[in-house]
Amino acid sequence: MDEPRKAKLTNAIAEWVAISCRPVLIVEDVGLKKIIRIASNDYTYVLPSRQTVIRRIDNLYEKEKSTRAKELEQATSVCLTGDHWTSLGNHNYLGVTAHYIDGEWKLRSHALTVMKTEERHHADACADDFMHVAEQWNGENKVTALCTDSARNMIAAARQLPLDHVPCTAHSLQRSITVSLQNSVFDNALAKCRKVVGHFKHSPANQAELERQQKADGYKEGSLIQDVPTRWNSTLEMVQSVRRNEGPLRAVLATQTTKVAMPTAAEMDKLQKLESLLEPCRYVTKLLGGEKYVSCSMVLPAICHILRVMESSDDDPAYMVKFKSTFTTDMEKRKEKANTSYLKIATALDPRVKDLKCLHRAERGEVWASLITLLKEEIQGSAPQQPVEEPPEPPKKRSSLLFVASDSESEEEDNPFEIEKCVSRYQAEPTISEEDCPLKWWSQHAGSHSRLACLAKKYLATPATSVPCERLFSLAGHIVAKKRVSLSSQHVNQLVCLSDWLGAKEEEYVCQRKMQYIKHAQSKITYCKGFSCIENLVAAATAKFLTATSSRLVFESTRRQSHIPSNYAVKVNPPGLRY
Repeated sequence: MDEPRKAKLTNAIAEWVAISCRPVLIVEDVGLKKIIRIASNDYTYVLPSRQTVIRRIDNLYEKEKSTRAKELEQATSVCLTGDHWTSLGNHNYLGVTAHYIDGEWKLRSHALTVMKTEERHHADACADDFMHVAEQWNGENKVTALCTDSARNMIAAARQLPLDHVPCTAHSLQRSITVSLQNSVFDNALAKCRKVVGHFKHSPANQAELERQQKADGYKEGSLIQDVPTRWNSTLEMVQSVRRNEGPLRAVLATQTTKVAMPTAAEMDKLQKLESLLEPCRYVTKLLGGEKYVSCSMVLPAICHILRVMESSDDDPAYMVKFKSTFTTDMEKRKEKANTSYLKIATALDPRVKDLKCLHRAERGEVWASLITLLKEEIQGSAPQQPVEEPPEPPKKRSSLLFVASDSESEEEDNPFEIEKCVSRYQAEPTISEEDCPLKWWSQHAGSHSRLACLAKKYLATPATSVPCERLFSLAGHIVAKKRVSLSSQHVNQLVCLSDWLGAKEEEYVCQRKMQYIKHAQSKITYCKGFSCIENLVAAATAKFLTATSSRLVFESTRRQSHIPSNYAVKVNPPGLRY
């Protein structure tokens, strides 16, 4: 094997270690050495040393970081998400991600750092850490918003920063569910479900017997799901798994001498009603947790939808009315503490929901008035000061041609007195379908709404939740495993960031290759008069399938990053969304 090929292979190993969260020690694995020797047909090849791979990872990190820094430098406004995480080695880390819209109106999202923190998580220390990260990336003048959970130290830290704070909507929604389930009529039924699930999960013999019964009854084989207080939607998943396997569970428990009992028929009916209440909450949590599409503008419509679902009806039993009332009261309190003024502007700047039907009629006019005020403040803040110099020479007659050729609309937008007309012109634009992309709409209309386009880049880039940081911690959990708790904080930061950066590039590359293949396949489909009707129908069906697959690919790559269930429709709003 020649030297250039060896160098290329070494770089590939370094990227593999970074993307797949592999330990550097893997280069000393005998099996890997054997596989590469067979694949390269070179039985004298020697794997690079650990020090060599570490140096390549350092160089790769600096290269990718400079690329991300250039992208951040071109952004007009940036939003951060942040949260704290404790590793298996009992070390504290602060994870920070950046979100912005580039010049091509594409939403960018990537990690900035997973920084080890030594001080206690007081508000002052948290605020200093966020500013330190922004200064490291030369973005202290571009960061405009911060999205965190609703912990008191984070809220207090956000008050000390010159940023708009957007509390995580998913955290608030899940806390409302927890509060509503406390001391409710569902306690006994849920307690029985936990005992049933624990009976089978903690015993391999019971699990094997359940799987045999599932196979005999024609059910899909699989284990039950236990709910965890800190895991979102786990209570709903536990209820669904118990209800889905009710027949096999009753059959197995009937043959065993155990005190564990299945919920009664009345309790199963209560669990069914609870499932119907929690399912919309799970959908909204998954929907708002994405980072590859616009989500901040959908917070108010999603909350409005949830509150409509929780409205009591005459057919609801007393325990359902109590649950809905408790949930609605708690959710309204949390909504008041959220930065609703920021969310309203984001909703108004989304062409899908700019009609503001999720708000009361009296509030809609206030939102547009606030938007006009923001535009006036932006113009006043960006207006250049008059230089104190000698008066320039009188313009020549030819300069009048410049005014004839200038854009009158841009002049009007620069005039504070014409802001109302700019906003009215945007309001007159028709709303787009919920399946359309708002960023694509803005890329086509940014020229006619230049001032509003600047605000749209700021508000629509803000994520609705702090889930992107949670994903960083999932990567960090794979890296800082039990056998790797001694990793230095520098290497933890490098490996987590590289896994995030390179993983996104790899998915984008795979999606592009699949799109190219589909376009090539579509070009080969022809309709011929000599073909039979069935053959032409098959060709038409194949073309339709390829077109649907091409449009699905982009969503699939987004879904994997955003953890959206594959059985959900490719829509911005949940089915039956009412607001």
